[in-house]
Amino acid sequence: QGRSYLERLILTEELLQHGAPVAAHWLGDRQMGPSILRYGTPEQKAHFLPQIIAGDIVFCIGMSEPGAGSDLAGLQTRAVEDGDAYVISGQKIWTSFAHLADYCYLVARTNPEVPKHKGISEFLVDMKTPGITIKPIVDMTGAHHFNEVFFDQVRIPKDCLVGEKDRGWYQIAGQLDYERSGIERLMSNYALLEAITQHVRETGEIRRELVRHRLAQLHIELTMGRFLVYKVAWLLSQGVIPNAESAAAKAYCTEFEQRLAQTASEWLGGYGQLMPGSHRALLAGRVARAYLYAPAYTIQGGTSTILRNIIATRGLGLPPG
Repeated sequence: QGRSYLERLILTEELLQHGAPVAAHWLGDRQMGPSILRYGTPEQKAHFLPQIIAGDIVFCIGMSEPGAGSDLAGLQTRAVEDGDAYVISGQKIWTSFAHLADYCYLVARTNPEVPKHKGISEFLVDMKTPGITIKPIVDMTGAHHFNEVFFDQVRIPKDCLVGEKDRGWYQIAGQLDYERSGIERLMSNYALLEAITQHVRETGEIRRELVRHRLAQLHIELTMGRFLVYKVAWLLSQGVIPNAESAAAKAYCTEFEQRLAQTASEWLGGYGQLMPGSHRALLAGRVARAYLYAPAYTIQGGTSTILRNIIATRGLGLPPG
């Protein structure tokens, strides 16, 4: 409908506050849609964008590899030209929703003879293509979101290339800004904060000054996180790629999640450590799940250390190193 980033943010925030399922769109309209709009061919836009808008297509992102996580430019997955096609060989890891995805937005090396930040390209790969094998990674909560994905001589048409060949690294930088720009991480635990607030009121813990002060601090931190995310959305609406601002928003919001989970775990005690499904679990086990998940959020999409480096170099103009 031609809506702005701010309007998208407002809608997403309302959905999250009411606990609506929104995970499928995180990779679609937040990240892949803007990338295809910016770098895709007219044919790619005509094919993918209507499906993203309708919610009829699920993406996964093939970036991280066993030897290329934070050092993403060290990736080794190859895409070799062969006539009217590219042949892809390699492995990806921590690929969210690969087992559900229709397409993989894949990053691969197309020129191994140049410095590692060059010679990288991006592709839209149909996950039904022969030669793709998916192996699940089950996390400590028993959930299956992540996967290993193996590409064994996977042959794709040349028109699957997104943007310029060998210029993928520069495209990735903008895409990660889109990933870090959303309010999803901050507001996904809004319901947990509300539940904890209600719990301390019902149990009388709210009468303790320390609890009141810490609870007020968490609500203040939530508000500050919203301000950061709204600033990023406003910058995107102005056509600005917010490198430092999105890094700051992502670092702050994911660290807030950890502080919230830690505080909630301390307040609920032993019963708060029980997982969903236990009849003795407080708040349906949400605190235990949040506590176990929270450390991952300061790693995926850029570690807090890397994000602080981006803030320092691109935001404050400090020298690297």
